[in-house]
Amino acid sequence: MVMGVTAARERLDQLWVRGRDYLGTELAIMGGAMTWVSDRNLVAAISNAGGFGVIASGSMPPDLLRAEIQATQALTTKPFGVNLITLHPQLDQLIQVCLEEKVGHIVLAGGLPPATAIKAARDGGARVMCFAPALVIAKKLIRSGADAIVIEGSEAGGHIGPVSTSVLAQEILPEISDVPVFVAGGIGRGDAIVSYLEMGAAGVQLGTRFVCASECRAHPKFKQAFIRGSARDALASVALDARFPVIPVRALQNEGTKRFMEKQREVIARFDAGELDQKEAQLEIEHYWAGALRRAVIEGDVENGSLMAGQSVGMVTKEQPVAEILAELVEQAETALARRG
Repeated sequence: MVMGVTAARERLDQLWVRGRDYLGTELAIMGGAMTWVSDRNLVAAISNAGGFGVIASGSMPPDLLRAEIQATQALTTKPFGVNLITLHPQLDQLIQVCLEEKVGHIVLAGGLPPATAIKAARDGGARVMCFAPALVIAKKLIRSGADAIVIEGSEAGGHIGPVSTSVLAQEILPEISDVPVFVAGGIGRGDAIVSYLEMGAAGVQLGTRFVCASECRAHPKFKQAFIRGSARDALASVALDARFPVIPVRALQNEGTKRFMEKQREVIARFDAGELDQKEAQLEIEHYWAGALRRAVIEGDVENGSLMAGQSVGMVTKEQPVAEILAELVEQAETALARRG
């Protein structure tokens, strides 16, 4: 028997009720925090359309973050979160800004957050979400006070871990029931959302799918690269020498990614010849991408900039409003559930 549309929607709402309650939203779909992309306009658009927008604070100092939060609040009365990088030297002040501005949810990303940071955010009244790349870390974060977990697989764009979303979901979802778990990485359709919800996820996070939203401020050339790109174009960067580890970054291939390989070869050769010490060589490799994301997103330099994109980029086929993207995802999810009967 095929389920009706109303019944399918009711089933969807049951599946992600925990995520909706936690986020305070109509849909348990978070916008992935993408530096230079997830600003007030995109965040407010996602929240206004029933999802949960998340500001990417990146390397913002506290005063800039405060201005961005206030600007977002001027565009939406709906809940949204702020993503903070745990390695930021002013993490404590950034948390304080979020609390003073009454941000309901703080997402701590980019490394294992100190328990003191989690406690400060929670004591100040915010809900705290943390990224867990493995089950043991998820359990540690929950013990430290995280009240929700995001698991993000290697299909995601930007800085990635080594394990795929499907494997992380199988490892972690059956084992964590005391807090909501959101799944991210490579999700581009509603059918996939349903699959993870049925496995026990409370909700999902999508980043790449929102880059070509009409409300996103990314440069037209950046968006065009996403529309043209396919899953196999979004490759993870490779470290050429184990002595100089590079955190893998998934991005669309361009002149910049080719030159990065050449840069590594050149620096390693200079190190082997005794022209550079280990630290100088490592810094030179790491600094190659400094400012590269801004060059691509804001300035439209899609040849030399960094085109960070997840493997779901092949499902981005046109520019469209956020509300339309979310409506499509929900419709696909309902259709998938209706087929199950």
